[in-house]
Amino acid sequence: MATQKLIPAPPSADHAGTAPLPPAAVEALAKLEPSFPLIQAVAQYETAAVHVVQLAALAEADKLSDLDADSLAHAEDLMAAARKTLADAGRLDLIEVAA
Repeated sequence: MATQKLIPAPPSADHAGTAPLPPAAVEALAKLEPSFPLIQAVAQYETAAVHVVQLAALAEADKLSDLDADSLAHAEDLMAAARKTLADAGRLDLIEVAA
């Protein structure tokens, strides 16, 4: 039986370093970073709002299980928390339709 020369596996990416960001990228990231919580709050609000609509339809059809009711309450709590985050930042315009 012939022996094979095995090619070693590449080093793990967990241990490899990354190149530093260019100064312009560091500056751009610093400007964007304060917006991250607002972006997260908007995404959380919109996702929970869709879930609330879906579960409310089940409730109207009298098909809401206890687990669904818990999910509905949780989605409403998520919406309230996200709304508070946006209200504290003075950015409710991100989730409310302009009149």
